[in-house]
Amino acid sequence: MKKLFTLTAALFSLTFSATAQKMASCCARPAGHSSASATEAFAMLATNKDFSGGHDAPLPYTYAGEGQNIEFKTADGTPGRGFEIKSATPSNQYLFVIHEWWGLNDYIRKEAATFARELPGVNVIAVDLYDGKVATTPEEAGKYMGEVKTERAAAILKGAQQYAGPKAKFASIGWCFGGGWSLQEALLGGKQTVGCVMYYGMPEKDVAKLKTLNTDVLGIFASQDKWINPEVVGQFKKDMAAAGKKVTIETYEADHAFANPSNPKFNQEYATKAHARALAYLRGKFKVKA
Repeated sequence: MKKLFTLTAALFSLTFSATAQKMASCCARPAGHSSASATEAFAMLATNKDFSGGHDAPLPYTYAGEGQNIEFKTADGTPGRGFEIKSATPSNQYLFVIHEWWGLNDYIRKEAATFARELPGVNVIAVDLYDGKVATTPEEAGKYMGEVKTERAAAILKGAQQYAGPKAKFASIGWCFGGGWSLQEALLGGKQTVGCVMYYGMPEKDVAKLKTLNTDVLGIFASQDKWINPEVVGQFKKDMAAAGKKVTIETYEADHAFANPSNPKFNQEYATKAHARALAYLRGKFKVKA
């Protein structure tokens, strides 16, 4: 992205040691809820030392721009949380921004504000899937990511959709942990979903669920990613084709978290190109002029 700031300040400097063995365990299909095949498989990485090792904590930062924290009802009775920047003009268009493993911190609020500026006429909500918890160390981040329950996260996303209203049109974007949940958000949104961008997140593996998508998907991936690797991306393409759905894959000769300027794998050129591609896609879905 053009300016991800320090979004996901520790998105994964992974080593290649024992990758094949660990991929087998992290990407296995858990039993239970159908979306668990993607979301809970990714959360399992929180216990992997190669995944969490070497992650620098985000630098202190305080967001002081526009927007407000919000709460909304959920089906399970526990209020959901988010951060909203309303359009300057009344609008039924909503972009849901899904945070990475640190949680909904001030860097995510800043990212939400960037999209609000770039997408006039669109309401932006950064959704909190950690229920108020924000990590400041890699140990906390791994703990919180590992504790995410599919049913609760889905209830939060559905609550955000209901907050937006029955006439709203949804698109979503997220990175890594949030990339996988961006796709889940699109699935949960049903007929109201108009767009989905996922940055190097775990794809949904259930073809029956993918058949219910009401939108195409823009997937942004890195060819050198050891976890969301070309094999995983290739299978996603096959699954989307089997579901009769369109996916556009943008692959960059970079490593996981290449769009995160705080990560050693950051690539300014590719991050800028990827952000421009994502922004053009979202503008097209929301019919926003450049």
